[in-house]
Amino acid sequence: MRIRLLFVGKLKESFTRDGCEHYLGKLKRFFTVEQTLLKDAPAKLPAEEKKRAEGETILKALTPKDFVIALDEHGKECTSRQLAQQLTRWIEDPSRTPCFLIGGPFGLSEEAKNRADITIALGKPTWPHELCRVMLLEQLYRAASINKGLPYHHD
Repeated sequence: MRIRLLFVGKLKESFTRDGCEHYLGKLKRFFTVEQTLLKDAPAKLPAEEKKRAEGETILKALTPKDFVIALDEHGKECTSRQLAQQLTRWIEDPSRTPCFLIGGPFGLSEEAKNRADITIALGKPTWPHELCRVMLLEQLYRAASINKGLPYHHD
């Protein structure tokens, strides 16, 4: 079972690096995880140009086999149990690989969002993209634990 993680930019805060490492280690108990970190666009660019440039980089990094799950504040919200059910469906498709996508500080370009097979949100608030990485990894670990019947998730 394999999943891909496609993230824009390096983690700058030590607490988000630590959180990602923590949950990535736990997640690797369940999946082969391929994590790709894409370089963010130059800081001097205006926000829309940054999103466009990062979007081009994202599109080049995706493969036809990727089932792209983009994280965006306007995406579909789901419970942890619903995510667990979806994850099972995505993993079981031998012709596709689930690929979770998080953009940079200004989000994803329209082209990157349009390439997504599904767009999900981590709730109604807007979250910093670095924190979204930690939250996504925790939710994927939670979903895998639910699917394996482990006692991590409490209803």
